[in-house]
Amino acid sequence: MIIVTEQAALHIQDMLKESGDMNQFVRLAVQGGGCSGLSYGLGFDNDIYETDEKFDFFGVKFVVDKKDMPILKGVTIDYKESMLGGGFTIDNPNAIATCGCGSSFRTATNAGAPEEC
Repeated sequence: MIIVTEQAALHIQDMLKESGDMNQFVRLAVQGGGCSGLSYGLGFDNDIYETDEKFDFFGVKFVVDKKDMPILKGVTIDYKESMLGGGFTIDNPNAIATCGCGSSFRTATNAGAPEEC
């Protein structure tokens, strides 16, 4: 199960309103790459596949491919504001290492495909 905070869901709702398509959903994915081997994909999508698991958080629809669920189990997505702006954060309890910039990670069972940084 993934967790999305109310703050993150509210920000996504604002983004959906700006896009003009409130029927889109958010796709969370894991892909190879980054210094540590794996990176997150987070974006709007209109297609749902048989291999997708569906979630709803505060009225925002999310989908995750079942193959990514072991890596994403327990992940929390939040949105935080700071003096320099705001951004989404992903806290993954399965990550055993992250790169210095925090944009990639690896787990005990999946090292991904590290790139030279």
